[in-house]
Amino acid sequence: MGMRINTNVTAMNALRSYNMANEQVNASIQRLSSGLRINNASDDPAGLIISENLRSQTDGMTQAISNSQDATNLIKTAEGSLTEVNSLLRSIRQLSVHAANTGVNDNTAVQADQAQITSAIASIDRIATNTQFGTKKLLDGTSGITSSVVDTATIAGINIGGTYAGASTQNGTVNIQVAFVATRAQVSGAGFATYAAVTATLATVNGGITGNGGNVVINGQTVSVAGSDTVQTLINKINNISGSTGVSAAFTAVNGSGAIVLTQQNYGLNYGINQSESSSLVGTGTSGTVVYGRNATVTVVASALVNGAVTTVTSTFSGGRSSVDGGLRATDTYGNSILLTERGNNATAAQVTVSRVQAGSLQFQIGGNANQFVNASLGNLRTSNLGNTSVAGSNLSLIDVTSAAGANSAMNVLDEAIGQVTQLRASLGSLQKNTLESTVRYLGVGVENLSASESQIRDTDVASEVVKYTKNQIMQSAAQSVLSQANSNPQQVLSLLR
Repeated sequence: MGMRINTNVTAMNALRSYNMANEQVNASIQRLSSGLRINNASDDPAGLIISENLRSQTDGMTQAISNSQDATNLIKTAEGSLTEVNSLLRSIRQLSVHAANTGVNDNTAVQADQAQITSAIASIDRIATNTQFGTKKLLDGTSGITSSVVDTATIAGINIGGTYAGASTQNGTVNIQVAFVATRAQVSGAGFATYAAVTATLATVNGGITGNGGNVVINGQTVSVAGSDTVQTLINKINNISGSTGVSAAFTAVNGSGAIVLTQQNYGLNYGINQSESSSLVGTGTSGTVVYGRNATVTVVASALVNGAVTTVTSTFSGGRSSVDGGLRATDTYGNSILLTERGNNATAAQVTVSRVQAGSLQFQIGGNANQFVNASLGNLRTSNLGNTSVAGSNLSLIDVTSAAGANSAMNVLDEAIGQVTQLRASLGSLQKNTLESTVRYLGVGVENLSASESQIRDTDVASEVVKYTKNQIMQSAAQSVLSQANSNPQQVLSLLR
């Protein structure tokens, strides 16, 4: 091989090897100092794409965890207010029970009960108005559902909550159609004891003159009459205890004469007539047999969010679902209720628009991607919206216990109001436990695993990198030493010029 001065190929080769080793050393230093295997896109273009996507998902899920925790705090704020409302409702009900004890109470005591009830109702309205999380109102209806009656002839009240037919309630009208009408229990039919007139004596029962009177037992309450008493006397005695029995009596034409007909004042299967008698006075042939009414069944159509789209949904409401509900109060399994009027208790061939729903709700973003959210309705805790489907024309804001009838109505209204608030608390508790807290747990696991995957791609394996760094340092030193020797080779040409 010839000897040349101008071009030292050996030195160039050694320099190239030195530069390569130097680059590897510098890369190892950067990876070890930063902790990252990928510091620039050129380090691993494909790995960079994958790791950035994983980072984006991790960041989104981390924020979703924070969102869920914020939502939990909001729910807890509402729950604190609802707990206090429940306490006030129980207190009001206790006062109503006291006011109903008219045999003992004087007017001063009853007025004191009413004054305390009025104050408690004002407190509930104040809680509904003032409860907020930051600047967001929670219980005044802006974050809940408000349903207003538009057909007072058909329904006396309506309560539609945040969940309808298993979906989120939306703005729109509520249409109903009565499929089966409610009826009252009535003691009637063959075997009536007949009388010529309401003024006739009971001794003339069934056209005779030897009737001796006797006892009539209605729902556990006994009425006693003599044969010399008139039919009107028996009717009056039965009606005098109707507050205890729930049953009234009237004289009605039957079989060309007249008879006493017993009618339950309340509609539905929960309210019956258990009547027996010692001798023929009412004489229906059903003595000792309990007769019941029938509950209404109502088809209800309202708007709900189904699979991300607002659509009309049909649901069936049934009367008498609770043991204290009348047949005209139709409810579903989600706490929604409608109170039919007697006029509205009529099977129709077409649907009737009875209410308009204004749906306010809160949307919680609980996932790291689009459309991963839940909606929640916090309800409307204004007193005019509580207990509005138990007694026609009444609600919590209107209760008046200054009369025995008012106190009894108040207890019915309060039972419904307590049920509404309790249902809302249960719904929010379910959202907190089964959705928000569950989301925090499973997203935490997701963040952990995504971070592990991203670390596998992007982070430096220190042990492996130290081995590479040590090797490249040796290569760098060797290349530097060889380069020095290669640079000295041209000096050997001088020996030929001597």
